[in-house]
Amino acid sequence: MRIAILGAGPAGLYLSFLLKRRRPEADITVIEQNPADATFGFGVVFSDRALEFLREDDEPTYAAIVPQMESWNDITLVHRGERIVIDGVGFAAIGRLKLLQLLQERALSVGIAPIYRRTVDTLDELTSFDLIVGADGVNSLVRRTHAEQFGASVCYLTNRFAWFGTGKRFETLTQTFIATDLGHFNAHHYRFTPDLSTFIVEVDAPTFERAGFAKMSEQDARAICERVFADALGGHPLISNNSIWRRFPLVRNERWSYGNHVLLGDALHTAHFSIGSGTRLAMEDAIALDKALATHKDLPTALQAYGAARRPILDKLVAGANGSGEWYEHFAEHMKLSPVDFAMSYIIRSGRINIERLRKLSPRFVERFERERG
Repeated sequence: MRIAILGAGPAGLYLSFLLKRRRPEADITVIEQNPADATFGFGVVFSDRALEFLREDDEPTYAAIVPQMESWNDITLVHRGERIVIDGVGFAAIGRLKLLQLLQERALSVGIAPIYRRTVDTLDELTSFDLIVGADGVNSLVRRTHAEQFGASVCYLTNRFAWFGTGKRFETLTQTFIATDLGHFNAHHYRFTPDLSTFIVEVDAPTFERAGFAKMSEQDARAICERVFADALGGHPLISNNSIWRRFPLVRNERWSYGNHVLLGDALHTAHFSIGSGTRLAMEDAIALDKALATHKDLPTALQAYGAARRPILDKLVAGANGSGEWYEHFAEHMKLSPVDFAMSYIIRSGRINIERLRKLSPRFVERFERERG
């Protein structure tokens, strides 16, 4: 079988490795329009058990990635200058570029050498392939070409966010919320190496407009964010890397395949970055597609089985991500709450956790919440 994979992000790289590992005779071509070391942002955060889902079927990849990760067991919220610790909510993070390099090494170990700096302008260039995989992200050519057949839709949240980095080390994933004369700001910040952290600044639409960020240079916007979050940064500057303001895209598809075309990762779905599951979901998509192709020799049946097996799991997780994204769309309104009430609103935002489950997961936080609420 000849397989073309568009996109050499985590989804495309990991799928190419899995397919070639299982089928050494397969002819697999991975095509990426960017250089091998191109990536925006800084760290990738994973929720819950990080990459435990790899352990059973792919111990070597798990063993390659996990030692490179920073991990912690709590979340810290800062609201009105007060720090609220929510215990028992674990996350782990790794540098985006480091993760790509490790997955590139795994692909190369089975003979996959992606073609970088190659732009595919039309799918007509790929007619000789038996299977075309769209792992080409939010702006997927595969999805856009057959948008009607996939039942594709893309809409955008109203908040704006910009990815920065900093040399300030944070001991936990921290959310800092600040009200200023310009409006309401939020920063998602966490370390991804011992001495580097991601620092995502988010503002609501009125703040973005009032601050004039739309007409501002990246350097000037960074300077404002440094002033707003001076206490959190502790004197450290923000580091830019294509740190432009974005709106989060909600990508959905009614159908996951069309003919010999199939989608995975951000080309298929997006999950709001606040839940730390986007990269994990993309890699799990790759696992599910590889297993479906191995189980069903008939390609249409395999692609249908991929969607049937994966969709119920994904729909549940994306629903939680949607709930989280919606909470952030109104974070300025939530900031009217007292710090402890605000923290409770935050932790139950996805709709996947209630007070009884939280009592077992985060006993110290619930104890504080109930004590302060009287």
